[in-house]
Amino acid sequence: MSASLQFTETGERKHGADAHWVATAGDEKVGECSLWWQSAPQLPGETLGVIGHYSANEACGPALLNHACEQLRLHGCTLAVGPMDGNTWRSYRLITERGSEPPFFLELDHPPALPEQFRNSGFAPLAEYTSALADDLDVTDPRMARIEHRMRERGIMLRSMRIESLDEDLRHIYAVSITSFQRNFLFTPLPESEFMEQYRPIQSCVRPELVILAFDGVRPVGFVFAIPDYLEPQRGAPLATVILKTLAVLPEPALAGLGNLLLWHVHEVAKSLGFKRVIHALMHESNTSRNLSGRYAKPFRRYTLFSRKLVP
Repeated sequence: MSASLQFTETGERKHGADAHWVATAGDEKVGECSLWWQSAPQLPGETLGVIGHYSANEACGPALLNHACEQLRLHGCTLAVGPMDGNTWRSYRLITERGSEPPFFLELDHPPALPEQFRNSGFAPLAEYTSALADDLDVTDPRMARIEHRMRERGIMLRSMRIESLDEDLRHIYAVSITSFQRNFLFTPLPESEFMEQYRPIQSCVRPELVILAFDGVRPVGFVFAIPDYLEPQRGAPLATVILKTLAVLPEPALAGLGNLLLWHVHEVAKSLGFKRVIHALMHESNTSRNLSGRYAKPFRRYTLFSRKLVP
């Protein structure tokens, strides 16, 4: 890079960021990132600082990340985490093993060089995630009939999302998510209003049959949210794949097996609608959903969330 690199803090505060920095070389913008330290996720033994909204060319990347880490250190952070747009409800992680499958609908994508920029700046993996492909929807679990019978006896009923009461069902999904995800790595609470706003851009894409909610009476206790892979027709391919985006069940002993039932049920619905494959998307390596997925699907893509220790 011939021109010297300059860093400028701007007034942009997207997603409640505490700072936003732009890197320029002469008159050219070559990178940018946002920083969070006041509302960053919690991690025992550390004070986290988060780097998100990140983009940079190859020459700028390490310098921008070093600058971001120094800013976080000055604000008392002991560990920098990224890329993450503030918290795990928004975009985060980088693809570190792409595999042979093309990108799917709602999957993050980025220039292949970005993970190396983080590695070259002293970052190491903090958490790993995978997406897996189930390409035989005739595979079943012999336990499902017994689990389904047990759930029915306990009064647990399943139904598809009702498009005429979409907002109400999204609130049911939020109620389960905000409790179930408390066990997830780097969980932070999210206001219901922001959760609803995240789903509004894709409401027109929802196939209600592929969003299945579980109720104990009128109380929502679990759900699976799946959506067709609308990128397939854009590539000239038939629409044959469903993306299982989220699966959650309340952490109650009486609901043991419900996650298995929801996963199997969405496979059955996808098959009945003529789909041939289901992608189990973006599962943390230690999540229960990944264990459930293993009976049906094989991993094809890996993602990494990076961290770097900040020296006082």
